[in-house]
Amino acid sequence: MTRKPDLDRDLRRGWTTGACATAATKAALSALWDGAFPREVQITLPKGETPVFTLAHQASGPGWAEAGITKDAGDDPDVTHGALVIARVAASEGGVRFVAGDGVGHVTKAGLPIGVGEPAINPVPRAMMVAEVEALATAHGLAPDVTITVSIPGGAELAAKTWNPRLGIKGGLSILGTTGVVRPFSCAAWIASIHRGIDVARAEGVAHVAGTTGATSEATVQRLYGLPDHAMLDMGDFVGGMVKYLRRHPVPRLTVGGGIGKMTKLAQGAVDLHSKRSQVDFAALADSFGAAEIAGCNTALEALERCGPPLAEHVATRALAQLRRMVGPETEVDTVVIDRAGQIMGRAS
Repeated sequence: MTRKPDLDRDLRRGWTTGACATAATKAALSALWDGAFPREVQITLPKGETPVFTLAHQASGPGWAEAGITKDAGDDPDVTHGALVIARVAASEGGVRFVAGDGVGHVTKAGLPIGVGEPAINPVPRAMMVAEVEALATAHGLAPDVTITVSIPGGAELAAKTWNPRLGIKGGLSILGTTGVVRPFSCAAWIASIHRGIDVARAEGVAHVAGTTGATSEATVQRLYGLPDHAMLDMGDFVGGMVKYLRRHPVPRLTVGGGIGKMTKLAQGAVDLHSKRSQVDFAALADSFGAAEIAGCNTALEALERCGPPLAEHVATRALAQLRRMVGPETEVDTVVIDRAGQIMGRAS
């Protein structure tokens, strides 16, 4: 996530890689069966919307055709914004078959909605592409026997900036989307990624996972416990989304780590740690810690600088109590409070 939209205006939504792949598939198959590429192509999304996409790439040869759509993620800070999603179609030996082309990954670990060894093309995008193939086949009086190869040039490099390596998706990006629509700063998409991380960890038999608020805390917690990459959950601000899922899908042990500000909000019962949705209650912190001077602080970091590690230990202990209440008895929990340099300031278990 690299782009920073202008938050002073309404944020523009975009289209998922799954929607782009579906539009590219329809355009390519139209060219294969009609002999000419359309300039634009309209598809139907799962909720009935019918967006129109303009082709950014087209090519054909004996028995095949391919089309490409440039992904527009709207104002979402998505690493795949601007990527070219290409679908090549050719006859199959029966039914619709999916192949991962250049820049699209393969699944190598259990726990994801696609089986091990399969192209990383999720179920909803597959269903969308199948629906368009079947509709075109019916219109042309042909059998829907089509191989679809989806490619994203440069996708392997982009995938390194995503969760894919941690989830065991090797070689490139995933073709994603449940609605076809990218909603800016989608909390649901982030939480869904956390859930898939938990699924993979459970399928791999990982007994200890960690949710952290950022890169520094992640590196510290991972080093502290020697955890593998696929045990690390990029929790960010969404501690509630993580622990709610863990309550239904428990693991033996959970560590939650973060900086003093977000961990203080967790200690005070917040389940969304974003600054727009929760704030540190300095009066409550002063009262619980027994240090009146904290009440006048502007930031949790200022409070930590005044009171030192004992405050971090206090926050870790209170955050632990909140997590135990939220996650349930089947998961053992511990907490780690970390400073900006990656040093551990407080722990509780």
